[in-house]
Amino acid sequence: MEAQFLTKVFLPVSLFIIMLGMGLSLRPIDFKLVIVKPKAVVLGLIAQMILLPMLAYLVVIGFGMTGGLAVGVMILALCPGGTTSNLYTYLAKGDIALSVTLTSVVSLIAPFTVPLLIVFFMELLMGQEEYIKLPVLKTILQLVVITIIPISLGMLIRRYKPELSQKLEKPVKLFSIVVLFVIIAAIVFKNRAHIGDYVAQAGLVTLILNVACMMMGYGIAKLAQLNEAQSKAIGIEVGFQNGTLAILIALTLLENDQMAIAATTYSLIMFATGGLFAWVLHRKTQVPVEVDA
Repeated sequence: MEAQFLTKVFLPVSLFIIMLGMGLSLRPIDFKLVIVKPKAVVLGLIAQMILLPMLAYLVVIGFGMTGGLAVGVMILALCPGGTTSNLYTYLAKGDIALSVTLTSVVSLIAPFTVPLLIVFFMELLMGQEEYIKLPVLKTILQLVVITIIPISLGMLIRRYKPELSQKLEKPVKLFSIVVLFVIIAAIVFKNRAHIGDYVAQAGLVTLILNVACMMMGYGIAKLAQLNEAQSKAIGIEVGFQNGTLAILIALTLLENDQMAIAATTYSLIMFATGGLFAWVLHRKTQVPVEVDA
């Protein structure tokens, strides 16, 4: 009963509130960056939605991973960036507007792309006896309900009730961090008999993936001759995934504990590695956040 409550009630409701919080911080003008700075936005989207899953697949194959753990890594890689990326971009003195735009745009696209790609990677990485049938249309609708609708609702609250939006924004952000750690603790407790084996298999993979993602995002942005602030934003955005969403997909939609392990270990790792990455970038330069395209 407790497990059912976690996966069927607590996780979906919590994610709805977290995505509502994202909407509370957004304004329609945030999406204008797609037009104002198209090069940075398009490069960020390519890095997040194409290169990151490709890199994750190479890491999975390189480590010889298969089954639920491997699919869990791919689910994580397919999810949009987490809202924490905006905070870490600020700490690194990166382009906050670009970070917010990438997080929100990918979050709006992901409900339609993630289910299709999960099916694709399950067929690649799981045997017939392990394969889980995922109803794509139903999954898309479920993800729309717990991501796009609350984001839109949050934006409406900010537009018509700005005072309420300001009061709710910080508590909801704190709630999102607390919820993630509560979920991680619940997963660890539930799988305590096998958690050592799972972490041994997924820990190094997720660490390498996280560091490689941040370096890839930053490096590609520099190669494309984006400025330092934009490069920081893309590097951090690509390295920070929405772990709560990945866990929800694994536990609630696919009902597979093993698939949630990668998101669990990654979520713990990214706070430490992301903090170190942001600190290094912060010290690297004192370029102002507001820059020309």
